[in-house]
Amino acid sequence: MNSKIITNLPTPCWLLSEKQLESNLKLLKYIKDKSGAKILLALKGYALYQSFDLISKYLDGCCASGLHEALLAREEFKKEVHTYSPAFKEEDLVHIAPISNHIVFNSVPQYQQYAKKAKNINPDISLGLRVNPEFSHSPKEIYNPCGLYSRLGTTLVNFDITKLEGIEGLHFHALCEQGSDALEDVLKHFEDKFKDYIPQMKWINFGGGHHITKKGYDIEKLISLIQTFKAKYDIEVYLEPGEAIGWQTGVLITSVLDIVHNGIDIAILDTSAEAHMPDTIIMPYRADVLGGSQAGEKAYTYRLAGNTCLAGDIMGDYSFDKPLNIGDKIIFEDQIHYTMVKATTFNGIKLPSIAIERLNNDIEIVKSFGYKEFKNRL
Repeated sequence: MNSKIITNLPTPCWLLSEKQLESNLKLLKYIKDKSGAKILLALKGYALYQSFDLISKYLDGCCASGLHEALLAREEFKKEVHTYSPAFKEEDLVHIAPISNHIVFNSVPQYQQYAKKAKNINPDISLGLRVNPEFSHSPKEIYNPCGLYSRLGTTLVNFDITKLEGIEGLHFHALCEQGSDALEDVLKHFEDKFKDYIPQMKWINFGGGHHITKKGYDIEKLISLIQTFKAKYDIEVYLEPGEAIGWQTGVLITSVLDIVHNGIDIAILDTSAEAHMPDTIIMPYRADVLGGSQAGEKAYTYRLAGNTCLAGDIMGDYSFDKPLNIGDKIIFEDQIHYTMVKATTFNGIKLPSIAIERLNNDIEIVKSFGYKEFKNRL
């Protein structure tokens, strides 16, 4: 990474690399071309619309989780819009239906309540239902949509085709940062439970959680699974990854504000795990730091901590070859997906700026934040 870029950017700042993004997109297009599947961008994981001009050249559209994401997809991506929500409000549905190509309901009662209304508003809309295959290899229960008592999707015992007039598709989502082996297992359970209904459909959505762009992912197996499924049922297949689009496409650049000592050296940064990198606390996981290693591996160890009053606002303990100084830049790797979409202004802390390194190597700061973002949301 160009040190001049780092020096000149304000901090905290997300920096997206369009070259890295396009590398992911080219891989996804290869899968599309070989398998015949359509691939959507899941806005819940990546919604940086200033990069949609590039993404839309490769992908077929977006999947949205409600009205606001659907509006963003229609306004900025301008291709297919597929909208699913655990539960729709009628006041939102009347705006969602006109701008969606597919609408997916979570339960049979919601389908009965709103499907006909959606079709009356938009006769071209394709109606679907999310189902629960009741199987998952999800690594964390908080991210397991098929876990015990899950509210997400209709189980077979609650599935009644006679109450689903006009249905054209089924949607399932059971993966979380997983490979094609996990998808293969989920597909077996999905087919076993819903085999009587799949041939009646026009499309099946395999959901998200496919870690397609991670090194070591078995791309050819994914292609084979899709090809086999499509040939067996003569049906359209959709994938809707979010993290796979943004995977390893950019960083969060921060600055050291102070260094204090209380048993260990603690570097206080101008960012926050709680506000800007919430998955490091929720998941939890340890973010990689450029030039940093595990505590004790290198000569100088520091606890990296956020600039809020939350005692647990801590990124972790890292070691470095040289001592840290006030003003030094700390760069957190792979901080584009599931960060901007989750970031908050907790404690009044300023949101990171957003910068993009374009394909021609120019750096553009596309968004800066301040007091108004904190005030206007309260």
